[in-house]
Amino acid sequence: MRVLEAELALDAHAELGEGPVWDRARRQLIWVDITGSAVHRFDPLSGTDERQSVGQPVGAAALRAAEGLVLALRDGFALLEGSTLTMIAATEANQPCNRMNDGKVDPAGRFWAGTMAFDAAPAAGSLYRLDPDHRVQTMLNGLTIANGLDWSPDGRTMYFIDSGAAGIDAFDYDLPTGAIANRRRLIEVSAAGVPDGMTVDASGHLWVALWGAGRVHCYTPDGSLAAVVSLPVTQVTSCAFGGANLDILYMTSAAAGLSAEQLQQQPHAGGVFRCRPGATGRAPGLFRG
Repeated sequence: MRVLEAELALDAHAELGEGPVWDRARRQLIWVDITGSAVHRFDPLSGTDERQSVGQPVGAAALRAAEGLVLALRDGFALLEGSTLTMIAATEANQPCNRMNDGKVDPAGRFWAGTMAFDAAPAAGSLYRLDPDHRVQTMLNGLTIANGLDWSPDGRTMYFIDSGAAGIDAFDYDLPTGAIANRRRLIEVSAAGVPDGMTVDASGHLWVALWGAGRVHCYTPDGSLAAVVSLPVTQVTSCAFGGANLDILYMTSAAAGLSAEQLQQQPHAGGVFRCRPGATGRAPGLFRG
């Protein structure tokens, strides 16, 4: 098993950094600060980071085939085009104690994102699919913290994390329709931290951020542990491949909830980190709506 060390890429001091996604056209890393209510664009070449406030907690951002981004906000799905924010679908207008969390675009251009209660109450969350025509389908209910998700390179398997369930599940995925079936537990990670965000590389390996453990684990498609990335912060939230060759693993983290003593021990908590793990990622999906 390989053990890798991450280095600091951006000393962002985010409250709850999450959802990195690589914009190949602009050569920038898009990421969000959920409770900071902001979408960020980090340029690794210049070291600059642009912050754009969206006025409410934002769980995830994804690229569109058209200009701009699709967002998973507290109040539902939205489009961000330049400085214009347009709500397109309310997901849980009748549940003010919930917010949207992590999300990702599938290989067919649909945007998936889930919800959770602000206090992480058990079974309060759901997983939704936003189709290109802006219709919303409820795909799963009874979740605690709907979190990381991604698809196998052939598009036939969807991987999903409910952080409250301490593991990674796999589903059969029907790419033409976006239907999921045959849910099964692939990986148990309860002893190694709380599974959070994730990404799947070009060879089908799963890279999973472990909240509370200061690590990212790499698993083979059959669930075996293949590599560990060590970070100097405990609250690792998500990861994504970027760079010109998609061979740099970027990792987000959070400072929220840490005590003054912990923050002194982890001065770069809330930062964005990176390493070259010897793997190659895939270009992110583009929302077609």
